[in-house]
Amino acid sequence: MTASSRSDIIGAMMGLLAFESVVEEVVGSLPDSITERFDNVTIEVAVRPTREQDPTGTDLLGLYEGISILERGVDYYGFTPDRIIIFYQPHMHLGLSGIELRDEIRTTVLHEIGHHLGISDRRLHEIGWG
Repeated sequence: MTASSRSDIIGAMMGLLAFESVVEEVVGSLPDSITERFDNVTIEVAVRPTREQDPTGTDLLGLYEGISILERGVDYYGFTPDRIIIFYQPHMHLGLSGIELRDEIRTTVLHEIGHHLGISDRRLHEIGWG
């Protein structure tokens, strides 16, 4: 079995717990210059988005719900935490190999963190977090 074919099998067989581990690895690998800017935010994994989260059924990979750090004013207090949600099934539906799947999960996590930090979609694509 080649490394490539083994990677394909790993991607196809990645279970929810392994997926959650990849998300944790991505967050854990971020430099302090990024994580120290996190404020009142949770990062979660969900099996799939709800209809309210993805009304058009586009297999949303991730979602940021909250008020970005750049939009918060001096009266920002007492709010429930922002949520970054990374969706398992839409990632699995991409049919990617293990390495490609891990890269896509990383891109999704970084993209949603970027929204928490107040970075626009255009800029996220420019820096490779798109």
